Amino acid sequence: MIKKAISIVLIMLLFVSNVSSLAIADAEMGKNVVVSLGKNLTDEQRSSILNYFGVNNDVEIVEVTNAEEREYLGKYIDDKLLGTKALSCAYVEKTDEGSGISVDTYNISWVTKDMYKNALITAGVKDAKVVVASPINVSGTAALTGIIKAFEDITGEGISQKEKEVASEEIAKTAMLGNEIGKDEASELIENIKVDVVANNKKSKKDIKEAVESAADELQIQLTEEQINEIVDLMRKISKLDLNLDDIKTQLKDISGKIDRIVNQNEEVKSFLQKIIDYIGDFFNKLFG
Repeated sequence: MIKKAISIVLIMLLFVSNVSSLAIADAEMGKNVVVSLGKNLTDEQRSSILNYFGVNNDVEIVEVTNAEEREYLGKYIDDKLLGTKALSCAYVEKTDEGSGISVDTYNISWVTKDMYKNALITAGVKDAKVVVASPINVSGTAALTGIIKAFEDITGEGISQKEKEVASEEIAKTAMLGNEIGKDEASELIENIKVDVVANNKKSKKDIKEAVESAADELQIQLTEEQINEIVDLMRKISKLDLNLDDIKTQLKDISGKIDRIVNQNEEVKSFLQKIIDYIGDFFNKLFG
């Protein structure tokens, strides 16, 4: 009888242990995923989006309002594009360290995947799988705020107001520039300039303007003086953030080779200029020495 009772107790303890382990695993998994939803979704749209993301109402959810969208983007984007409703949504999953940022979109017409990735780098978001979606075709401007809110919720770490503002300005100005020179061209241009500015610690208006003009020349993009000034203003703000080239390479794995090329090109230019300076110095030393 005693042996039987002990066996029953051991079985019960094993069952409780397994249930607890599953509960802990589920809880830990839940912490890795947060969904942001536009505040103005209908119940039907809300269910449709959650279904698209492959989650249900049990997932952690944060909401984004049109007022929040306007707070960060109102200075840079026309009212017609911002609209009066927040409908963009985002699935954000924290991934393993060093895995980088991946972005997919659905029903997003204006902001591209690369624009989101570059802005998220500026905001300090790392190692995340992001899916931006809407039940109807929208610009996608509200999604960045939602992604950042979701990432903060997952990690428990706040992203500074400055980082949010600059990232929002970057996505807005890149998208607006895309209207004028092409989306892919605008995204690549801003990406290349940012890498140059961060890699070479360029902070002065003169140096950053040279970086803008050099990147535009390389990509054969014609910029107006106004466009150049807008980009320079943005890059001066980016130069004051704590961005790290190694982090950018880790997070944007698909362009890490291009980053190395941009850095090497700058090193070659600096080496060439140094040779000229050395040659001039030697010339005058021989002349007057």
